[in-house]
Amino acid sequence: MTEFVNPRANHKPVGAYTHSVKVPHGAEWLVISGQIGMNVKGQLQVGPRKQAEQVFRNILTCLKENGMAKKHLVKLTTFVTDPRYIEDYRAARKKLIGDTVVPASTLLVVDGLARPDIVIEIEGLAAKS
Repeated sequence: MTEFVNPRANHKPVGAYTHSVKVPHGAEWLVISGQIGMNVKGQLQVGPRKQAEQVFRNILTCLKENGMAKKHLVKLTTFVTDPRYIEDYRAARKKLIGDTVVPASTLLVVDGLARPDIVIEIEGLAAKS
């Protein structure tokens, strides 16, 4: 069984994440490429909140298509192009992922992504034992 571990010698996580995740030997892994706020019709959602929500919907779709669920997420790496979008990201994550799923997580503010109108991208790792 996957273990989500916050060492007692570390500070309490300052967001919805876990300091470390231990995946058991023999687990099935899923690598999710960086997802952007584009829907199935190829339309990029407008604004950071709508893009973030679409990103999480895309991640959930990738999980479902591969026989997994959000509880199998073990790592998320998030890229935003402006620190002002962090709250939109957090709100979208809470809405679509919830408070009980707390994979290891890294959030980076970057100068840009593949296109100037893309303001958030998230890649993920999932594991199912």
